[in-house]
Amino acid sequence: MSTVSSSSLANSTATASTPQERTDRGVAVDIRGVSKVFGSGAEEVVALSDVDLQIAAGEFVCLLGASGCGKSTLLNLVAGLDKPTSGTVDTHGKRIAFMFQEATLFPWLTLAQNVDLALRLNGMAKADRKPRVEQLLEKVRLGGRGHRRPHELSGGMRQRGALARVLAQDADIVLMDEPFAALDAMTRDAMHDEIESLWSELGLTVMFVTHNVREAARLSDRTVLMESGPGRVKQIYPVHLPRPRHLDDPHLTEQAAHMTDELKTEVARHVR
Repeated sequence: MSTVSSSSLANSTATASTPQERTDRGVAVDIRGVSKVFGSGAEEVVALSDVDLQIAAGEFVCLLGASGCGKSTLLNLVAGLDKPTSGTVDTHGKRIAFMFQEATLFPWLTLAQNVDLALRLNGMAKADRKPRVEQLLEKVRLGGRGHRRPHELSGGMRQRGALARVLAQDADIVLMDEPFAALDAMTRDAMHDEIESLWSELGLTVMFVTHNVREAARLSDRTVLMESGPGRVKQIYPVHLPRPRHLDDPHLTEQAAHMTDELKTEVARHVR
């Protein structure tokens, strides 16, 4: 991947492919009849039940639902961190990277060393790693900050550092589990711009867990509303809005309002 300037990142979404074009690339994540049960007997908990979901290569899909509906469990199964009790998850041998709610940068390493470690674990030769680290930090607008340790960075900068580490893994599929939930509104909006630009530029397939309906409408090609107790797909909402998107767009607000009504109904059912 070559280095690009901030201006080219900002403009990259202007030529983003359409949802139909991304669907035509084939399936990147194929989830069929997946159930996941934890425990047994009286302690048995059915986290997921008979989930079917296919995600196209290059598609951005958000998973939305009440707490405990199995969104994170589903990501773990796609990542291969756990196995389904029944059913299949097929990622066709594609490389997968995971980004969590917390930046999970190693505090004793500098930002550059954190990214360098990901490159080293990915098998890159030492001589090639330093310029690649600099490229990746520039890509997420952290150029010149590689010498800093995580505690010297703001929350948004730490998440950008975590994103650089994800990119260092040269993944085809990126799984994101509420990565911006702890950020303030302005920083979160800036991170939306970052991830949309990088997703478009690099052709990534993204599965993004969120509780935030406006965030889902802002980012996704499709938003999957998960039903609770047990977790299953309740509804899939295509988001046919041009990119780049903005949270104050009235069309986005309208889309989010429709999904909010459904989510409120689901949350109310779940907490009874």
